[in-house]
Amino acid sequence: MNSYKEYIEGIVNLVEQARKIPLGGVPPVKREPLAQNAPSMLIFSPHPDDECGTGAIALRMLQERGVRVKNVVVSQGSSPERQAPRLKEVTDACNYLGFGVIQTGPVGLLNVRLSVRDGNPGEWAEKVAVVRDIILREKPSVVMMPHSKDWNSGHIGTHYLVEDALASMPKDYSVTVVETEFWGELENPNLMIEVSSEDLTRMITGFSFHFGEVARNPYHLLLPSYMQRNVCRGAEVVGGQGGDAPRFNYAMIYRLSKYQNGVFTQAPNRIISAQEQICLDM
Repeated sequence: MNSYKEYIEGIVNLVEQARKIPLGGVPPVKREPLAQNAPSMLIFSPHPDDECGTGAIALRMLQERGVRVKNVVVSQGSSPERQAPRLKEVTDACNYLGFGVIQTGPVGLLNVRLSVRDGNPGEWAEKVAVVRDIILREKPSVVMMPHSKDWNSGHIGTHYLVEDALASMPKDYSVTVVETEFWGELENPNLMIEVSSEDLTRMITGFSFHFGEVARNPYHLLLPSYMQRNVCRGAEVVGGQGGDAPRFNYAMIYRLSKYQNGVFTQAPNRIISAQEQICLDM
């Protein structure tokens, strides 16, 4: 008998059992009201559901620091018949997690791609202005966006959309920036945060409100294995090659920078456990 075979089969059986769990329908997490002057954090999500795939750091900022988190739904997908349902799905998911929702337009922004940035500067400038206006209105302390090589064309487009909006701000503007990864790995991450079992449960539950997406690809059920891989990888690429791995079960990897005077300055490498209160000060 090989015990590792039992281990693997146990994982397979758990995933199969989880496929039978009803999607959505879980009441919101009860929390104390946020302070009127609470700092704010904006998640620039290329698509509805990205807030659940990359938002562990935002969830911790909300829970541990009392930060007001709002999910900016950059697009509502490219399928016209799914745009309204996807808005409902992301609204329900964010309501469960405690995040606010900001639309960029009645059906979101369309064609947020580098091809538009390069080939149609007038159309691109209109999209940048939408994001700039949101930043000016919300005055975030922290913004989240995908990194520039996150494979998916919408993720890459969103990166440059937010970057161009920041570049259009007054010269002395400053904000903390968290770059996320999902489809493509960050080449030089500097932050790994532990994700507790409770928070991972919340993220999976939030994901489950995105009925149409998880029906075609069960992202939510595979999130634990993705976060286990992050622990393995993050121990080396954030903690240092050959170092001892932290005793985390789950983690997410990010790149933390300060945007100031038109320049991104990266923070020192850092690993934050679930026992530490999360802090993004540089």
